[in-house]
Amino acid sequence: MKHQVKTPEGNLTAWMEFVLWGFADVPHLQWFLFGMFFVIYMIILLGNRTILVITKVEPALHTPMYFFLGNFSFVEICYVSVTLPRMLMNLRTQRRTISLVSCTTQMCCVLVLGAAECFLLAVMAYDRYVAICNPLQYPLVMTHKVCLQLVVASWISGIPVQVGQTLQIFSLPFCASRVINHFFCDIPPVLKLACGETFTNELMFYMTALLFVLAPFLFILISYIKIISTVLKLPSATSRAKAFSTCSSHLTVVLLFFGSGIITYLRPEASHSAETDKVLSLFYTIVTPIFNPMIYSLRNKDIKRTLRKLLGK
Repeated sequence: MKHQVKTPEGNLTAWMEFVLWGFADVPHLQWFLFGMFFVIYMIILLGNRTILVITKVEPALHTPMYFFLGNFSFVEICYVSVTLPRMLMNLRTQRRTISLVSCTTQMCCVLVLGAAECFLLAVMAYDRYVAICNPLQYPLVMTHKVCLQLVVASWISGIPVQVGQTLQIFSLPFCASRVINHFFCDIPPVLKLACGETFTNELMFYMTALLFVLAPFLFILISYIKIISTVLKLPSATSRAKAFSTCSSHLTVVLLFFGSGIITYLRPEASHSAETDKVLSLFYTIVTPIFNPMIYSLRNKDIKRTLRKLLGK
């Protein structure tokens, strides 16, 4: 995000609403996009709700790994429900306005839930690290109390910073344009509308991106380096295959989520464009939530067995 100071020619306007431009540049595809995103939303809700339910009702899945997975699926449901329903309403009604309060609330929820996802993925990596690298200590380290504390910390740790960042952004004066060239209220497109000095906001944006995106990703990367090193030392090929199979689903979700997030927020300013940002945002707000239950159900024997058991009943 290139630092610049925009000075309007006239008086600053305190806008009470914005316009989410979304996909207005393809008016002939509005109903097609509405149908496609509606189906995607239903699949996301159904898939993640299924993961959430089976990790609750099946006693065999009452382990730390599936406890974290159930919470991650719940975060995915909340995360996608903050953005997709508004986008569907805009596509159906063609009324793209969003009030200042709604835009502020949406941005804050997206940031808080995004931080919770990042930290939960890091917690899940730590769980796999302890299980594989210190198996004898696993029952003592990953107690139910510790698991609950890790989940609560993942949920609330981003709240103070992200709420403060959101309030700071919306305390800025805005220039004549009120059109947000995006399908939800995200920081970069909203900051583009701000007048005056935005350097502090841009600096805070990159610092929080480093803290809540890059830092958890590096933690996960280091954890998996140690996990792979430990697995390769196992004497049995069967043991190595079993160890890798317990991590492959999580690692796939990590690469999907963090890959698109890092490219979106931390790539060079010269490569930024509104259309590219929208496509990348769709990737981490929709693709990861829709593939999360598929990845875990197709690659996890315990979940497949539980699904067959429940469907059989």
